[in-house]
Amino acid sequence: MRRASVSVVASSEIDPRDLARWSDTLAAIARTGLGFSDSLFERERYEEILHVAADIKAVATELNEQVEVRREADHFVQEWLDNVGEGVPGYVTPKVAIGAVVGNDAGEVLLVQRADSGVWLYPTGWADVGYSPAEVAVKEVAEETGVECEPQRLLAVIDGQRMGFSRFAMYMLLFHCRATGGELSGHPLEVSDVGWFSEQALPEATVGAQWWGPMAFAAIRGDEIQTSFDPVRSPVWRAE
Repeated sequence: MRRASVSVVASSEIDPRDLARWSDTLAAIARTGLGFSDSLFERERYEEILHVAADIKAVATELNEQVEVRREADHFVQEWLDNVGEGVPGYVTPKVAIGAVVGNDAGEVLLVQRADSGVWLYPTGWADVGYSPAEVAVKEVAEETGVECEPQRLLAVIDGQRMGFSRFAMYMLLFHCRATGGELSGHPLEVSDVGWFSEQALPEATVGAQWWGPMAFAAIRGDEIQTSFDPVRSPVWRAE
């Protein structure tokens, strides 16, 4: 079954982040359905949903980058189809990233400058199979900075797509860690620079400090803080 051609008018009032979220949610439902269904009828319907999701995502991309919509939509559909699993492995869930806010005895935070973008941020990495989230945090800090650390508490569990710093479904688990040893030595491929910074002297290109900075330095000071998470929207599906 092939769908009819759809013409979409992009509106400046539409938030591209919402469009991307709706698209990824539809695509996840369809891909999960393809992973669990052997019915030709159902599979055709799920593929139709993928085409609709691709149209939505292409418009979201166009709002940001001015690309040709039809080419991008076809690309998204094929990419999604190429990544359909069977059964439980085919159940589509958000990717998981691990971040580590590492503090030292001077009350400073450990930051790295990303080689690909030039921005400064705490060490981060994708969750690896075979490691607990806290173990990934320790591993990423050592690999990216040369610093050894010990996890102290979970600071936040957030939806990266809702926060606007991811174009796909991704959860971030952010840990507060205490530096225990090692020497500053940035990863030669992943980071351009690495260093310790006080709350009043963060690099100009530090990203997201308005939301993570206050809780990060509160944790480093030893203040009692609760784990942060995204509030539940009402209604849940649509943003206010």
